[in-house]
Amino acid sequence: MPTPRVAVLRAPGTNCDHETAHAFELCGAQAERIHLFRLLEQPQRLLDYQILCVPGGFSYGDDIGSGVIFASQLRNRLAGVLGEFLQSDKLCLGICNGFQALLKAGVLPNGQVASLEANQPPASATLTWNHNGKYTARWVHLRTAGSQNVFLRGIESLDLPIAHAEGRIVVRDPSVLSQWKQHGQFALCYSKRGATDADPSSVELSFPENPNGSIANLAGISDPTGRILGLMPHPERFLFRTQHPNWTRMDLPEEGAGLQLFRNAVAYFG
Repeated sequence: MPTPRVAVLRAPGTNCDHETAHAFELCGAQAERIHLFRLLEQPQRLLDYQILCVPGGFSYGDDIGSGVIFASQLRNRLAGVLGEFLQSDKLCLGICNGFQALLKAGVLPNGQVASLEANQPPASATLTWNHNGKYTARWVHLRTAGSQNVFLRGIESLDLPIAHAEGRIVVRDPSVLSQWKQHGQFALCYSKRGATDADPSSVELSFPENPNGSIANLAGISDPTGRILGLMPHPERFLFRTQHPNWTRMDLPEEGAGLQLFRNAVAYFG
């Protein structure tokens, strides 16, 4: 099987790049942590990789909003090469702050970098402050609702930790939700453990099951091709069973559930 190369793109304030690169390497990929400034110097370097991952953290200190400055760099200075990357048969993953950056750059939900033209339509969705107005760190239960996203293949449900203050997905027009659902873009939904509802996005949940008040219980969304995933929970923080807070009480496999997302990405190039 060929070894895919992964660019783990970090910026000032990113703090989850080491464990994210480690997750990909555990699954057989060759991961490289690349500082955004180095990529700005040589944008075409991005095309040497098969997977782009924007990991979690507090890029630029979230000084004017989570992921906003990172997103502006992607949109203003890397739009051309990023657009070329996304049009190829390659993968892109944004985790927490990385999801915020991809969404605010326009990479999600449609898989294209946002236009810089003054008359471009407003963004259809964004991530904003949790309903409780607080930074929230806890474990959540998630369901995929049959998502066809590459990263989620074979996964029906899983537990992952969250750690964010601006993780609530909101949409400008509720009609966009039906479009996302039609195109298979509901990737991950917050859910009650043991729930059997066919559509976890239609269940009315509140804190703590839906920890931020995200519309349709959404914890992550996909682009229409299924090759791009953005999610607020941290799969890189559940690679081993002992990382789960209830590992001594639950009969868990040695491998943490989060590792499967990275394995699926590597297997895509097998």
